[in-house]
Amino acid sequence: MFRFEVEYQSKKFPARTGKIITHRGIIETPHFMPVATQATIKALSPEIVQSLGYQALLCNTYHLYLRPGIEVIEKLGGIHKFMSWKRHIVTDSGGFQVYSLSQFRQIKEEGLLFKSHLDGSEHFLTPLKVLKIQKKLGSDLLMVLDTCIPYPCSYEESKALTELTHLWAKKSWEYWEKNRNPKQALFGIIQGGMYKDLRKKSSKFIASFEWDGIAIGGLSVGEPPELRNIMLDVSVEELPPHKPRYLMGVGTPLDLIEAVLRGIDMFDCVLPTRNARRGSLFTSQGLISIKNATFKDSSEPLDPECECYVCQNYSKAYLRHLFQAKELLIYFLLTLHNLFYYAKLIKKLKEAILKENLDSLREEIKELYKKDNSEN
Repeated sequence: MFRFEVEYQSKKFPARTGKIITHRGIIETPHFMPVATQATIKALSPEIVQSLGYQALLCNTYHLYLRPGIEVIEKLGGIHKFMSWKRHIVTDSGGFQVYSLSQFRQIKEEGLLFKSHLDGSEHFLTPLKVLKIQKKLGSDLLMVLDTCIPYPCSYEESKALTELTHLWAKKSWEYWEKNRNPKQALFGIIQGGMYKDLRKKSSKFIASFEWDGIAIGGLSVGEPPELRNIMLDVSVEELPPHKPRYLMGVGTPLDLIEAVLRGIDMFDCVLPTRNARRGSLFTSQGLISIKNATFKDSSEPLDPECECYVCQNYSKAYLRHLFQAKELLIYFLLTLHNLFYYAKLIKKLKEAILKENLDSLREEIKELYKKDNSEN
């Protein structure tokens, strides 16, 4: 039911185009996934997100487990029917959220003990429980439970947490071999912190199992982009070419290009949607803030080179007014613009791979976002 095909391999870089084929359809790669944390892309309907060309999005196992509860979603026909999304859904393991809410959790060899950030109730996530939850959700691409290593982190702690990720991966694989759902695919996750030898060891270990795909975790936790790219290079070196590669939690336009150059096929990040709600927009002139006082009486669109609905119909002055007045419409409009921008960026990335000019696109984007145009 699940397979990955490389359609074009760059002659200059590890970058490639391809497609993930499932019972639900095709995900063309490289592909960026908007984050639907609580079974929704905030401020947009599923139909609008789909119209932008997105073939997959990411939902959050941790949040859905706590609210509304897995039994509710299962009873109502699974996550696709529950949120009225007809394309692919990827669910993470919940490990990152337990990491990010570190004051509420304890890491044990058997799994993660945590207190709900909603009501303080205690819960215990094990590798098998996480897979059972995702199977009940009915998502298409599932993630194993891992330990997301913070930055900075000592070598000794990074080593111990990586070994725990490996132990959980082995348990997950043993369960999956006996309980596989042919309509679902399972990805293993590489960790290793910011240490080359640990990254290399983790990549080799995870690649030794026949996952449907391989995710690279722990590389969007506050580290400098230069260090992230070094760790990404080390991780990718050990991965089989016939499996899709998913870089979790990344990122900015430049982050995406750097990752694609290194052979990454899939990404997810809250950046375009979260930035939109804060008034920060991605444009052909770089990053701008709708709060900028100079936009108060501007008749110009957000981006004169953008073909999205927002830029074709509204002025900066009107959008700034909505944002200042906290009108709900503004969150719809700015989110729509940012997701349109990211969809267009992915198209540019694919074209650049085929035309063998990714390096030129990287320099263009690097120059564009070198200076911050978003200040008031």
